[in-house]
Amino acid sequence: MSLVARHLEAGGIATVVVGSARDIVEECGVARFVFTDFPLGNPCGRPGDAGMQRSILGTALDLLERAWMPRTTIQTPYQWPSDEWRDGFMKVDDSNRETLARAGRERRDLQAKMKK
Repeated sequence: MSLVARHLEAGGIATVVVGSARDIVEECGVARFVFTDFPLGNPCGRPGDAGMQRSILGTALDLLERAWMPRTTIQTPYQWPSDEWRDGFMKVDDSNRETLARAGRERRDLQAKMKK
């Protein structure tokens, strides 16, 4: 998404990226970034929390209008209900190694079938 945003910006279309992978998005050098410190896949807030989601979208629209310099990052004030998700983030050990390997094989098999 970050590289698409950069391409659109180069074409004169203003963008805002809303995401949770701060290191990756900032390394890509997007013009405007709203960072939410949430589990990946939840950049706009908790599922079902329409108020939080509207607020994060409002933050993104405000940033689009008011960014004061290139490569501007804003962090939302919200917190995920618990930090338990961090314990398993990017975790690979004997407890999940085979499950992850199987999921990878299944994904590669599906991709191969889709190419045919």
